[in-house]
Amino acid sequence: MSTKLFVGSLPWSLSDEELQAAFAPHGNVLSANVVTDKETRRSRGFGFVEFENESEATAAIQALNGSDLKGRNIIVSEAKPKK
Repeated sequence: MSTKLFVGSLPWSLSDEELQAAFAPHGNVLSANVVTDKETRRSRGFGFVEFENESEATAAIQALNGSDLKGRNIIVSEAKPKK
């Protein structure tokens, strides 16, 4: 079963592809997307990365939470389900 991660404090210029590349060394990334504003299409500064399994997601959290990505210290945690 796949596990989705929340990634906060992203650089404003980061693309989906760059987000995926940052997480790829830690496991099989199924999807990576930077959330954008619907009207302006500008990044909202956060995104989501989905891993194939929980162990890869946990490894990515441990390795990347608080790490530097293009000059910003990112926040990585398990995504909470929508209510």
